[in-house]
Amino acid sequence: MSAWANGIAANTLFVEDLAASKKFYLDVFDIPILFEDEQSVAFRFGGTIINLLQTANVPELVEPATAAPREAGVRLVFTVEVDDVDARCAELAAVGVELVNGPMDRRWGPRTARTASFRDLDGYMWEIAQGQ
Repeated sequence: MSAWANGIAANTLFVEDLAASKKFYLDVFDIPILFEDEQSVAFRFGGTIINLLQTANVPELVEPATAAPREAGVRLVFTVEVDDVDARCAELAAVGVELVNGPMDRRWGPRTARTASFRDLDGYMWEIAQGQ
């Protein structure tokens, strides 16, 4: 039996202020822009694309469904593996990012990991994790 999919190719995040979110992602992750137009900007995270889409353009993507507002609460967490969580936390602080939690050691599946979490400008939760 073959796999249903070859992996997650892209995640589209709905953002209120595209210019501010673009700057946030450039400052925090220091990765190049893959694609950009008036409504969106995309970045490549390894084999996955993170696409930031201006909220005004969301209806054409999800209709008849609607997008939940930021105030609805955390609905997902993106986890990025890093070599040194504490060093990354220092870099986040240097660009004005406030941690939601961590850095801390905790059980992460069958192993222990050092983790910390932060939110982007639209409330999406990002976790940085260092496996041990």
